[in-house]
Amino acid sequence: MTSASRRTSSALELPDQTLNSSDAISMLTVHVLLLTAIPSSVRIAALGSMGRPSMLWGLVLFIWWLLWRVTARPDDLTQLRSPIKLAFFALFAVALISFGAGLLRGQPADQVSPAATSLLRLLSWGGSLLVAMEGLRRVEDVLLMIRRLAMAGWLLAVLGLVQFVTRQGLVDWWGSIPGFETEAGGVTERGGFTRASGTSIHPLEHATALSASLPLAIGVALQASRQRFRPTAWAPVGIIALGSILAVSRSALIGFFVASLASLPALPRRVRGAIVTGGVVLGALAVVAVPGLLSLFLQLFAPSGDASTQSRTNALARLPEFVSESPLFGTGFGTFLPRYYIFDNAWAMMLVELGILGLLAFAALFITSIYSAERAVRQSADERAKLFGHMLSASALTIAVVFAFFDGLSFPIAAGFAFLIFGLCGALSTAVHEETLLATVDTPEQRMSRRLADRRARTRRARSR
Repeated sequence: MTSASRRTSSALELPDQTLNSSDAISMLTVHVLLLTAIPSSVRIAALGSMGRPSMLWGLVLFIWWLLWRVTARPDDLTQLRSPIKLAFFALFAVALISFGAGLLRGQPADQVSPAATSLLRLLSWGGSLLVAMEGLRRVEDVLLMIRRLAMAGWLLAVLGLVQFVTRQGLVDWWGSIPGFETEAGGVTERGGFTRASGTSIHPLEHATALSASLPLAIGVALQASRQRFRPTAWAPVGIIALGSILAVSRSALIGFFVASLASLPALPRRVRGAIVTGGVVLGALAVVAVPGLLSLFLQLFAPSGDASTQSRTNALARLPEFVSESPLFGTGFGTFLPRYYIFDNAWAMMLVELGILGLLAFAALFITSIYSAERAVRQSADERAKLFGHMLSASALTIAVVFAFFDGLSFPIAAGFAFLIFGLCGALSTAVHEETLLATVDTPEQRMSRRLADRRARTRRARSR
């Protein structure tokens, strides 16, 4: 056996040298709870913009990962070559350079603090990404986190539907807890209809969470219905779909269709037809049950567009004007405040704040995540890994599309979902790769077992003669 094989076998046989899987699952589950159960407008008053519980926990995850990295074995450090991690650290490096360049150019006093906070936000998002990739070492671990993230998505959808029906935010009481404060945001109206926000600051942030979790929920339902059809397994899919339809948002509908279409290739033919039919029936029932909803949708997608469409179009026309100030590294992450202009486009904001290099690194995060998930599909013999590899790539693709319709990185739940899904894509790829290696590594025990089997076979042949 080669030295490389020995190192691989040693790493695979000594899980205590890696992040503990159960600890990583617990830490990431707490992250999902803080991200979705506590409204993203809530923060600890004494910490200001730094006081969002999910952000603080993300920093804890990053520090936990960093401490493990410092004490890890050299063999484990080779895992840093993952393309997703390289894309993330490239994005962070560009953000650091842009921050330094902005300070040298001179920044208005009210932009320095948002710039520093944005760097910490980036590290917080990276905490969930890195812990997922390093801590979820088995396919079963990754699938467990996918199921929990899908559950968080459909519970948010339930809350959104209740908000739509009651026209109440239902989570405003958080601001009355001593030591906490809330930002403006939450439930709004459009065309006389309530735009649900769940626990998000803005309805578009809520729509992103639903769209991102839809492929995961479809995968969970299909896995649970392998032997026989289980209506209860498909109920969360229907709830998320209905929540997207009743979100009264063009972006939510686009995200819903992208998530559905991207998920279809991974499904058996009979299931594809059932999902398409179910989606059409659900949409028809929503239109019939809610008078005026169809006419509002037609207005949203009218060629002339509404005020928000025209605003986005005008913003893109002015994009070169803002990019020209610093085309390579941008003006600084988090420094392009609403008083300058509102783009409603995460990709445009990335180009302005982190320049061409930042935009390329951000795009690389999506590309490498989709590639890693699809690589797991190609390499694995496990049907579950194949299914959820497709669904994770569909989720990442959906987020990439929805981010073109609002500044997703300015909203905690949208950004948190995105980076956690990046991490799950990388974790699934790594888990499949290591399990494949474990099945093929020729250990001394395996060679001894083969020799004993050969010896017994020769003895049986000799006796038969």
